[in-house]
Amino acid sequence: MRWKGREQSGNIEDRREISGKKMIAGGTIGTLIVVLIVWLLGGNPMEVINNLQSAGQAYDSSETTISPAEEELTQFVAVVLKDTEDVWHKLFNNSGKSYREPKLVLYSSAVQSACGFSSSATGPFYCPGDEKVYIDLTFLEDLQQKLNATGDFAMAYIIAHEVGHHVQKLLGITERMEKLRRRVSEKEFNSYSVRLELQADFLAGIWAHHAQKMKNILEEGDIEEAINAAAAVGDDRIQLKSQGYIVPDAFTHGTSQQRMSWFIKGYKTGDPDQGDTFSAEDL
Repeated sequence: MRWKGREQSGNIEDRREISGKKMIAGGTIGTLIVVLIVWLLGGNPMEVINNLQSAGQAYDSSETTISPAEEELTQFVAVVLKDTEDVWHKLFNNSGKSYREPKLVLYSSAVQSACGFSSSATGPFYCPGDEKVYIDLTFLEDLQQKLNATGDFAMAYIIAHEVGHHVQKLLGITERMEKLRRRVSEKEFNSYSVRLELQADFLAGIWAHHAQKMKNILEEGDIEEAINAAAAVGDDRIQLKSQGYIVPDAFTHGTSQQRMSWFIKGYKTGDPDQGDTFSAEDL
């Protein structure tokens, strides 16, 4: 991907320098309240304390040291985010709408968002409550080293996918999903969750299509890198790697083939109107 020397987004919120000790200390009163509630409901408060201590130990560290390699990755993320902003501003304007830019939060080990407390094991995520994308840059390294999804455009795809969830929030799709969650079974909701995720993959493809037209960002092999990354984070591949077998009813993001197919469709068509995964009979 051609990214060096290009404009970066100003919507980066860097929380990597925050000490884990400070965050844990700040949450002491909240912890006591949680323990009390668990005790009143007949639960075991020690389990809560032990879990919180484990989370605290994972996050308890001194000031984070940012390496030159990670600083370069930070600049890359900022360039990709800027490209998503420019593409979605144009596409929203074309349809008579206004695009509201999300923030992208960089963190280390764990983070507090409007969606709750999350560790880096969660992976990159979008929180509709505060309209922010959260990324621990070590995930992008794991993407290449552990999932064999190499190349900078593999990382660009992940960012574009999470921004795709922000687009869904602005279009009202996320709100409809939340209402649906209260009316259907977990199994049925999982099937809708798959469609939501596949649509975000489609929107990542839409971004790649228009970013190339607007800025000529692609180098040879970039799209293949994104497709490989989409395959690497398929539910079937992750389940097989983590537990040795596949449980389709537990899918929440879609199979490797589905994720690749919808990204490719978005990239080839460049037409946002062709991404209605909720009405598609054959995913």
